[in-house]
Amino acid sequence: MSSSVASVSLDLDRLAIDTIRTLSMDGVEAAKSGHPGTPMALAPVAYTIWKDFLRYDPLDPHWPNRDRFVLSCGHASMLLYSLIHLAGIRQASPDNTGHDQPAVSLDCIKRFRQLGSRCAGHPEHHLTVGVETTTGPLGQGCGNSVGMAIASRWLGASFNQPESNLFDYDTYVLCSDGDLMEGVACEAASLAGHLKLANLCWVYDDNSITIEGETDLAFSEDVGRRFEGLGWRVERVADANDTAAIGRALNCFREESERPTLIIVKSVIGYGAPTKAGSHSSHGAPLGPDEVSGAKEAYGWPVAEPFHVPTEVPERFTTTLGSRGAAARAAWQDAYEAVKATAPETISELDCLLAGGLPKDWDAAIPSFPADAKGLASRVSSGKVLQALSGVIPWFLGGSADLAPSTMTLIPDAGDFGPANPAGRNFHFGIREHAMAAAANGMALSGLRPYTATFFVFFDYLKPSLRLSALGDLGVIYVLTHDSIGLGEDGPTHQPIEQLASARAVPGLSVFRPADANEVAEAYRVALKRTDRPAVMVLSRQNLPTLDRTNLGGAEGVARGGYILKEATGGGSPDCILIGTGSEVHSCLTAAETLEASGIKARVVSLPCWDLFAAQDASYREQVLPAAVTSRVACEAACSFGWERWLGERGRFVGMEGFGASAPARQLFEHFGITAEAVAAAARELVGR
Repeated sequence: MSSSVASVSLDLDRLAIDTIRTLSMDGVEAAKSGHPGTPMALAPVAYTIWKDFLRYDPLDPHWPNRDRFVLSCGHASMLLYSLIHLAGIRQASPDNTGHDQPAVSLDCIKRFRQLGSRCAGHPEHHLTVGVETTTGPLGQGCGNSVGMAIASRWLGASFNQPESNLFDYDTYVLCSDGDLMEGVACEAASLAGHLKLANLCWVYDDNSITIEGETDLAFSEDVGRRFEGLGWRVERVADANDTAAIGRALNCFREESERPTLIIVKSVIGYGAPTKAGSHSSHGAPLGPDEVSGAKEAYGWPVAEPFHVPTEVPERFTTTLGSRGAAARAAWQDAYEAVKATAPETISELDCLLAGGLPKDWDAAIPSFPADAKGLASRVSSGKVLQALSGVIPWFLGGSADLAPSTMTLIPDAGDFGPANPAGRNFHFGIREHAMAAAANGMALSGLRPYTATFFVFFDYLKPSLRLSALGDLGVIYVLTHDSIGLGEDGPTHQPIEQLASARAVPGLSVFRPADANEVAEAYRVALKRTDRPAVMVLSRQNLPTLDRTNLGGAEGVARGGYILKEATGGGSPDCILIGTGSEVHSCLTAAETLEASGIKARVVSLPCWDLFAAQDASYREQVLPAAVTSRVACEAACSFGWERWLGERGRFVGMEGFGASAPARQLFEHFGITAEAVAAAARELVGR
């Protein structure tokens, strides 16, 4: 390259970097809220990744083998929105409605953080094309990226052919001091190092600033040494503005084949602002008109023209990122067609996966369980359903946080995922509940249907990631066992009490607490049909009788969330309704027999999934829980919070009022009064007989 051409190229790069900076400043300034400092400082880093390394076709943003770019420090969202706009990312892939529309228009940026704009305060993948995952809570993007890197490995091992590579994408992450202080990021980094995910690169913005001020207030560790100990390659760049050094570090990542890479980049937050650059106010607040003007003057930028985009800048993205991405996308299409010609069944399976579908007649594999008074723990019947489904849905895969023997999630003959077996379908996440759930979100975002498992009491350890499953419409299935005081001797530290109420409070989440093996089977049928809604399976340690449905309602009622399990004998309106979930449904059935022996007509309702029942039409809900029958008793080995919705003002709750205790399960249910006798007594009192 001649010196004159090189000079022009460098000038264009500087112009593009300053455009990213000024768009970020102007977006925050217009909104009067946001974080301009990090986008300004990291503009050279992000631009270098996108211009020279990212394999991404802006005209086909859903191309399956695109590299992923994750902004884990989601407060720097204007950085990502500026990149999406300047790169010309389309709202849809070719041949789809909306392909001619930009994913992020300049008008969207002008309405940053405003109602209806695609530029939300923190990036949301379901809202904005070009955003690979919903970030905001620090560390979550780091965790998601591990799932994306896992998915790349698994998809490649499952679908690549000797002469045709369909999956080998890399995942790039921008993360901050705050991300790396969060425990979820360290859990995820530990897992990535163990799995030798060399297709994963985190770029750490080491700017020594958090919301409260300088990081030395609370953070003084040697991050590089920590990551080396976690099995990562560590590269260092002394100045975020040194794009050549950034490029060299990224090349080192590309050359690495055994370890994930951490690139530590020193930056000055708010670079270019003459007065407060480096202050924490430029991290968490608009710069203000005077500082914006001063920064633009320092860049040689038109001060009086907000949202100025020189025409050369989008062209620069087109001739670099765009051209490289289009060529890679075309080569991938050729490989796809080659595999289709030689292995059409492989492509048929891949097309189904990418469309978010399930194989034909997949649910025919779901077992039906015969009536059995002894029954099975619902964690055991869940394991049988998982094994059956894994045999017909290859991309339905997952594992547990070191509890596979207890959660029954190990699939025989499916292999363990790892460096030596990237096609394995059993995942060992270690005792890392939070990172497990975050990684599962990344796997779901890559087209897989993951399940994760632990004890229900540790729901609290993974809740932030589960919340993002719901917010992001991700069909992750959470297998959460040991659901109540029924786990027994481990005691109150392991006995969930308030977790059911907490889970049910999450919008967009289906929580199932099935009463027997056939309700378990139906819960999986319902959950797998919905790719856009996560589900929690709340499962017992103790055996639950498998109900004889001859004279009872069918388990297919689970699909409606709640159903009449046993109608009151004698016809007419029942005197009372007994409502239960999980193991306590059986107490309700026994109580109903006792009541009817004394002339009280009792209906039993199984209510395994509240949100599905609430979604039914009013006539069905009235059929199951008629308003005229106000004598209602609910029984559940958990706290009562939320039950008033189904019990009404007169209803009674039989359940837990405090924490549990350490003792055999049968003794605990007697001790805490969660028995058929207590249910019957409450009903008699309500009925007045």
